[in-house]
Amino acid sequence: MTRSRPLVELAGPCVLVSAVGIVGSFTSNATAIYFQTAIVSVAIVVALYVFVGNSGVLSFGQASFASVGAYAAGIMTVPVESKVGTLPDVFPLLRDHAIGNAWSFVLATAIGAAYALLVGIPLMRLSGLAAGIATLAVLEITHNILHEWTKIGPGAGLLSLIPETTGLLQATAGALVVIGVAFWYQRTRLGRQLRATREDPAAAQAVGISVHRQRLWAFALSGALSGFAGALYVHMIGSLTADQLYLELTFLSLAMLVIGGVTSLWGAVVGALLVSGVDSFLGQAESGVNIGFQLDLPTGTRLVAVGALMALTLILRPSGITGGREFSLRWLEAARLRRVLAAARPREEGS
Repeated sequence: MTRSRPLVELAGPCVLVSAVGIVGSFTSNATAIYFQTAIVSVAIVVALYVFVGNSGVLSFGQASFASVGAYAAGIMTVPVESKVGTLPDVFPLLRDHAIGNAWSFVLATAIGAAYALLVGIPLMRLSGLAAGIATLAVLEITHNILHEWTKIGPGAGLLSLIPETTGLLQATAGALVVIGVAFWYQRTRLGRQLRATREDPAAAQAVGISVHRQRLWAFALSGALSGFAGALYVHMIGSLTADQLYLELTFLSLAMLVIGGVTSLWGAVVGALLVSGVDSFLGQAESGVNIGFQLDLPTGTRLVAVGALMALTLILRPSGITGGREFSLRWLEAARLRRVLAAARPREEGS
């Protein structure tokens, strides 16, 4: 059972995400979008977990890497003939070229990683409140550049005509890739060293672990996965504005991670799916939904509810609903232990 435990830990999140994708495939097109959104949220939150969960350093900047990845994937997959009219001011390299769906994910991943590495070199020397504020500054800078600079996008306008390729299959496959990479990283030597810096930075430095270097590698990997998740998102909705990947996404992704359990991959997946479901239902209720009676909630209720849920989690169960533990089949382990003890008892009585 000990040798198979890593496979069980990976299988839990993968099976859960796959099950959501399968269930969504049997629903109507109008309902399937909520399942797609939940699965893409898993990719975004797991990308955030790679850095925050393993390092213990709060970051508000991961939405920045998702946004640059989304814009890169979106702009470069808009047909060239459409860019002339919709993006007349962008650099000629962006306006006169287009790439396919698969290459857009490669580009988004590479840009997310490069941007995270660039800003992470100075930022990863910070800790605690200073690190959080600095990553928030990165988020604000990124948003304003995307919102105002028409040389790299539509500015404050809408980026449209993006191929909508992220259906349930692509969303599920993409989320499974992100989960797989996150699981691989946390079991590598680099992941273990980073968690050591999370538990006791001074002791980690004393045994030769570079806190700055380990945080930087995780920050860059998180940026790469965030860029990839951003591509999933933009190919799901087919259009994009700078405000869509900004403060609301930052708040929701952090809430999902906190509610699920910051320190575990299982918690990131469970939190993303749970909060996404609550958020989608309350979003519908704001427009009116019939659940045996007509439920009409004020606009903004969903964010208030998610915020209240996050606050309650921090107060009543700070480690999240999963307790910060990975998925396990504890009942199987307990049954195996009982069998071992039962087999050992007759031998002890005979001796």
